[in-house]
Amino acid sequence: MSSEEQRAWIYVLVCVVVPVIYLVGILSELPGADVAEIAYVRPMLTAIGVGIVANVVLTVVAAVVSPKDAGKADERDREINRRGEHVGFYVMSVCAVGPLVLAMVRADHFWIANALYVSFVLAALASTVVKLVAYRRGW
Repeated sequence: MSSEEQRAWIYVLVCVVVPVIYLVGILSELPGADVAEIAYVRPMLTAIGVGIVANVVLTVVAAVVSPKDAGKADERDREINRRGEHVGFYVMSVCAVGPLVLAMVRADHFWIANALYVSFVLAALASTVVKLVAYRRGW
């Protein structure tokens, strides 16, 4: 497994675990509560920060465990990355319509922020899944 594929597996793991923990925590407060009163900003920023730090730390650990492959990317890796990022861009473009519509109908900031967060997560997940499929099924 190339270091780029390892990074993709790490990213998909972080991209699933961290947002699920955040959303379970926030959505558990939703029943019977006024969304304007739910403190979502700090947990969201914490989830974003934890996601970034976890991705960096796990990538470094993977590089230490397998140093001969660390940082080596060939033309295939670059093309797979390009295609995955391309798909992620389109997913984000489509998903961004939701928060935009919420802003237009003057929805509460809670819904707009969380819809945007979910949009970023879905785009990152789609991008990474495309990369993993390309690595596993062949280019």
